Parts: sequence; structure tokens; C-alpha cells
Amino acid sequence: MKGIAAVACSLFLLPGGVWAQSTVPPQTPEKTEARFRALEERIRALEEELRVVKAAQTQAPAQSAAPVEVAQAPAPPPALPSYGQIGGAGGSAAKALNPDIGVIGNFIGATGRNQINPLGALSLQESEVSLQAIVDPYARADFFLAIGEEGIEVEEGYVTFTSVPGGFVPRVGRMRAAFGRTNSFHNHSLPWVDRPMVAFNLMGGSLDEADVGIKDAGISVSRILPSPNGLFLEATGELFRGDSGSLFKASRRSDVSVVGHLKAYSDLTENTNLELGGSYGRGHNDLGSSFITQLYGLDATLRWKPLRRAIYRSFAARTELVWSRRDEVTTTQRAFGLFGSLEYRLGRRWFVGGRYDWSERARNSAQHDSGGSFVLTYWPSEFSQIRGQLRRTRYAEGQTANELLLQVLFTIGAHGAHPF
Repeated sequence: MKGIAAVACSLFLLPGGVWAQSTVPPQTPEKTEARFRALEERIRALEEELRVVKAAQTQAPAQSAAPVEVAQAPAPPPALPSYGQIGGAGGSAAKALNPDIGVIGNFIGATGRNQINPLGALSLQESEVSLQAIVDPYARADFFLAIGEEGIEVEEGYVTFTSVPGGFVPRVGRMRAAFGRTNSFHNHSLPWVDRPMVAFNLMGGSLDEADVGIKDAGISVSRILPSPNGLFLEATGELFRGDSGSLFKASRRSDVSVVGHLKAYSDLTENTNLELGGSYGRGHNDLGSSFITQLYGLDATLRWKPLRRAIYRSFAARTELVWSRRDEVTTTQRAFGLFGSLEYRLGRRWFVGGRYDWSERARNSAQHDSGGSFVLTYWPSEFSQIRGQLRRTRYAEGQTANELLLQVLFTIGAHGAHPF
């Protein structure tokens, strides 16, 4: 009806337009004839439009009846069930039930001279297989399998309960302890090829680079604490079985170990933030249930990342200090160690950094090791890294080692975000 009204209005106004032309000064016969010819063509076009509108209105009832005929058509025969279906769902449902799977290869090469803690010339130090998935609306599971040249072990495997009342976040399984900042990092997420010297000397390290730091089977509970505006506080308490490298050794079932960590985080500016942490660890050592080893730690991380240029320029400064108190048969050994590092992003793919290490030895604090490293990293993409590290180490035995370490990291599949 709107179309008919528009055409009628046009026809109604047409004579007025013609009459209005009579008020203007007289024109030549040729111009007048051309104007009337144009008006006639316009009238024919309007009549054609009116005819089309009327035809569309008469056909509308017939078209509306078409769905009734389609609805009355016989239904197709039911499809045969597919072997890939689960509970009547399609094959996509079966894929949705699979966890996210990823593999990270960590290839290490070393050259130079080191008679105290030598690395192989070439080795696939570790291949980490990750399996991560949501268990249900209340929990998430994460498994990380470390496959080395000498075997396979569960680097971490735990379930996290995300819907516990009171703001608590429990975690159960095997995990890296929340002692310090870098202990929770996997080897491939470190900004260096190796771990700091304090991890070897005071935190249960061994000559195997892939098995350094505090990790054990146990229970972890964390909670965000009330804090002033602009400050983030998180407390973590952990109870472990009591076996972690050369640091803790359980002689009986009750010889459990405990770890606690308090983290404070604040944004100093829109581009700069600071994180501070304090840690405590306690457990029985390899001399028996009556002998205790205690660790105290402080960590600090300063980051600068401009919001608009973060993929081209960034800076991070890290440091950790660890104090050890180990009971011996006739005395108590007290030792101290630290490291400090700087990392700067030169461009989208290039990073440069350095690290200084100094640490006494837990079993003999009269001996200490020190060293320095220069690191250059190239990122072809987010799925691969190539890193070189020039390392100089002075051992307590009086020997100095000069080495060049090369690392190639490559990732396939899905993998969760690294710690910030």
C-alpha cells in the first residue's frame, strides 16, 4: 500500500508542476516540446512501477502458502548412528573432550672447558609434553611430562579447584614449590639457558640441569588477601611429602616438608610494575628425622613495558636472595646465596641480558662459587627461540670454567601461558 500511495502522490503533484511552469517566462517551442516528452516518459515509468507493486501484492498470498506444502512433505528417513558420536552428539563433541596437548623441545649445545659441572656437547635435554583441560565447572587439570635422554618423569601434575568458597584456591598433585620467583619456572620459560647457581647449591640441585629446584607431591592453597587500593597481596601455603632432590629427605611418613610464600605486586606507573616476595621452607634432610633444613628467601622483580611499544622495547630486573640453615651431626651449617639479572628487549625478535651469581654451599659454607653470564636471544616467532649464553664460573675448588651454551626451543600444539 505504501508503494501505491507514493505513486498516487506523484501523479497528483504532476499537474501542479506543469502549472507552475506556466508562471515562468515563455520558452521556445523546441524546449517546450522536449520538456513535455520528458514528462510523458516519467508518467510511463510511474505507471510501470504501479503495475509492479500491484502484481507483488496479488502474489503475496500464494507465496505465504508455500511453507504449508513444504511442511506436509514426507520427512526424510532417520540417519544411521555414527561410530564417532558420543551420547548422540557429533564428532566435534569427541574432540572437545580431549585435553589441549603441546610439546616443547629443549636442545642444548655446549663448548668450552668445565671439569666441575660439565654439560654434554649436544643433547636434547628435555622434551616437555603438556596435557591441560577443564575437568568440570569446579576444577582444572594440568600435566607436564619431562622426557629426557635417561627416562621420563612427571615434572608437574596437579588439579586446581577454582570454585572453593572463601576465595581459596587449592591445588593437589606434584608441583614446583612456590619458593622464590624462578623455582616455579619450567626450564624452557627461563630467560637463560641454565638455572642460577643458588638453585644448585642451596635449593636441592644436582648435576642434572633438568632436575633443579624444589618440587614434590603435596597440597597447595593460595588466597588473595585484602590490601590497600593499588596493591595486590597473595599468600600461598604448601605441604609436601618431604622428598626434593638433595634438599629434603623423608625417613618416615611424618617427615613432611612445608613451604610458604607471600607476594606483593603494585603498578608504579602505567608502564612499570614491581613485585616483591618472601619465602620460607622447612623439611628433614638426608641425615635422618632429627635433622632439619630451613630456607629463607627474598625475591624482587621490576618490569618496564610501554603499552604502545611493548613488542619492541621492554626491560626486566630480577634478584633473589636465599639463606640456608642445615642441621648436621655436630653443628649447624649456615649458607647464603644470591643472583641478579637484567633483560632488555632490543626489537621485536632480539633480547639481550646478563646475570651475576654468588652462592655458598649448603653442606660447607666455607666454600662458595661465583660467576657471570651474557645472554643473547633471538625469537623467529612465538613458537621458537634461539639463545646463546657466554658463561664464566669460578668454583670453590679453585678452577675457572669458560663456556658457550647454545639453546634451541621449539613448540608444537597448545601450551598454557608462562608465569608473568
